[in-house]
Amino acid sequence: MIEFPAHPITPIGIIHSCYPEKFGIPRQPGLVKSSTGRLELLPPCDREEMVRGLDAFSHLWILFLFHGAVAEGWRPMVRPPWLGGQKRVGVFASRSPHRPNPIGLSVVRLTGISQEKKGLFLELAELDLLDQTPVFDIKPYVSYSDAVTDAECGFIPPPRMVQREVLFTKEAEEACAIYEQRTGRQLRALITETLEQDPRPASQRQQVREYGMALWKVNVRWQAEGERFLVVGIEGVEKTE
Repeated sequence: MIEFPAHPITPIGIIHSCYPEKFGIPRQPGLVKSSTGRLELLPPCDREEMVRGLDAFSHLWILFLFHGAVAEGWRPMVRPPWLGGQKRVGVFASRSPHRPNPIGLSVVRLTGISQEKKGLFLELAELDLLDQTPVFDIKPYVSYSDAVTDAECGFIPPPRMVQREVLFTKEAEEACAIYEQRTGRQLRALITETLEQDPRPASQRQQVREYGMALWKVNVRWQAEGERFLVVGIEGVEKTE
């Protein structure tokens, strides 16, 4: 047996994301343009000189831990959502979080670097990361080498240009407006773009039912019927008198 030298891997930061729960997170980064978050760098990596020059790059690679899946363990074969959740493939032929080493890789947009009293933060957008995700490393994205234009993507198709209709009740519209005025976050656009990706499990896409989805600190209730979505309520936003 080959012996490898022991080397501990310690998180360098933690993600603060608009997705506090796994349900609703887009299946790939870049699909929901309005998704935002920030990476809080932890000591001893919260030093300004460690990110000097990083603001010259528009995108970053984030190496992270699938912390929400660790307790579930890993599986040699998985059912990817791309295949309707019915067909199995080997775990290494998928992007499943249920891996022998639950490590993920994601490319995100860097929108700013903030030095605050409480720490050093990287402002991110177009992300697919669960809130409180531990981050192991950051690398700048280099388009001429990181984007392979003739790569074969196997059974994972490009995003389908499906016209999904997303509507809001009057009450939901009002709650969005109140939340956006108070926080400056574009909640309505985030809801719309997230639902356009259809976060439902493949096995439920023929059902007519109501769902709940957490975004930031609000709970979004919505109904689905085919490719039509109706946002019926937003809980956690107090109305002003």
